Amino acid sequence: MAQPLITPPPDLHEVQSPPPRASGRKTVIWIIVVFVVIGLGLLGIRALHKAPDQSSGRGQGGRGAGGADASRAIPVAVAQVQQRDIPVYLEGLGNVQAYYTVTIHSRVDGQLMQVRFREGQQLRKGDELALIDPRPYEVQLAQAEATKFKDQANLENAQRDLQRYADLYKQGVIAQQQYNTQQSVVAQQEGLVRADDAQINNAKLNLIYCHIKAPIDGQVGLRLVDPGNMVHASDPNGLLVITQLQPISVLFTLPEDNLQIVVQHMKVGRLEVQAWNRDDTQQIADGRLETIDNQIDPNTGTVRLKAVFDNRDNALYPNQFVNARLQVYTRQNAITMPAAAVQRGAQGTYVYVVKQDKTVESRPIKV
Repeated sequence: MAQPLITPPPDLHEVQSPPPRASGRKTVIWIIVVFVVIGLGLLGIRALHKAPDQSSGRGQGGRGAGGADASRAIPVAVAQVQQRDIPVYLEGLGNVQAYYTVTIHSRVDGQLMQVRFREGQQLRKGDELALIDPRPYEVQLAQAEATKFKDQANLENAQRDLQRYADLYKQGVIAQQQYNTQQSVVAQQEGLVRADDAQINNAKLNLIYCHIKAPIDGQVGLRLVDPGNMVHASDPNGLLVITQLQPISVLFTLPEDNLQIVVQHMKVGRLEVQAWNRDDTQQIADGRLETIDNQIDPNTGTVRLKAVFDNRDNALYPNQFVNARLQVYTRQNAITMPAAAVQRGAQGTYVYVVKQDKTVESRPIKV
């Protein structure tokens, strides 16, 4: 049976060197095989001799002091119990909202002549944003001023006639009815002049509305209308949207069972709020609780709270989801230990305490 294992296959003989050299190689292979077999045999004999010794050693160790393997000490990490002030937090899922959001609409109808802002630009209140064609409203102003000029002249003429009628009435030349009629004419002219003043003010106001300005500080969003388009005061979408990001607010919810404790500590002083990322692994910003909603959501049994953050680094952005941590109070001189040290079993919560002899014992605690 051994002969097929050491005889090369026929196809190998066809690609090998001439027969004399192939025979030499077979001799070398045989020598290697012999050495491998001898080596394996020696290792097997050595293992057989060691097995009884090890088995005997384990048996003796189990009966005597040499059995320390069974009771070998396990190294563990220890930590000291500390006494310090601990902040108590309530956590809720929050949503970032701009402190103010303003959709800018044109207040007059006309052609959008210029857009004087860049998308994403930070604005200050009063910055000019866009220009509506003012020429139609300049014409309206000129017409209103001309009408007033005419009505003012008629008023002055009526007032002079009234003065003459007054002298004639005193002399008894004209009847009282004629005098009273002239008084009515003067009053009518005065009313026309006042109406003209209103038309002039309205035309001036429309001219002011042609220059659209930012009503708040904030950041511009994307442009909604391009220059050259006709815009109307009734357009639903507006020209642009401004959001105030500094400060910025976070709306978050807490269970209604926590409402009383929040209200109680809110009366005492300002409550701090932390904003953490969605994974709850990194703190984003520090803020303060501003207000509590005036009603509880009956569907979820939660109440909404509003926190305000300075957001000077723009770390918070509208519609961003965050985890809000509301610090309601601080527990003074609390006993603290690592969370990993606290164990739970059938008898309740406990920890292992290191004794003087460097062994441990379990001790129940109340968390």
